[in-house]
Amino acid sequence: MTIMTARFASILLSGCLAASLFSGPVFAVGDDNSTMPTCRKGEIYDQKTKKCVKQQSANVSDENRTDYAYSLAKAGRYEEALAMLDTVKDQNSAEVLNYRGYATRKLGRTDDGISYYLQSVKLDPQYAKVREYLGEAYVIKGRLDLAKEQLRTIKAICGTTCEEYQDLNAAILDPSKI
Repeated sequence: MTIMTARFASILLSGCLAASLFSGPVFAVGDDNSTMPTCRKGEIYDQKTKKCVKQQSANVSDENRTDYAYSLAKAGRYEEALAMLDTVKDQNSAEVLNYRGYATRKLGRTDDGISYYLQSVKLDPQYAKVREYLGEAYVIKGRLDLAKEQLRTIKAICGTTCEEYQDLNAAILDPSKI
């Protein structure tokens, strides 16, 4: 009887553990310090309350919406990321344009992505993340000369040890890393 009880307890514990893993928010995958969790479709992660809330009733800032859109994009949910960016009031910010470019590029529309990146660069020429993504788009287009130009700019912004420099350099050396 004790073996049967132990098996039952083990199965019950495993089930509870599995349920807890699938019931909470999912953290975005990526190496860009993106630690904001992603929620189910139709929800947004509210940074103030630290939980997923219904998107329609959410009273969250543009910054929260922008960060959440980036988390969605890093999790491969590009269409949702673009839809989230559509809810941001200030559409003319370097971050919104950069993340719109990223999601658009990841959907295979590289030229459109480049257009958004260039708009972002005009707003904030010292924004290293947009320079990285613009360089990656140029690698995809086979324009290594332009990608290397972005790499030089990133080096002037944050040196060779920053993540943006390291990631773009890796993409130039091995385009399959994009």
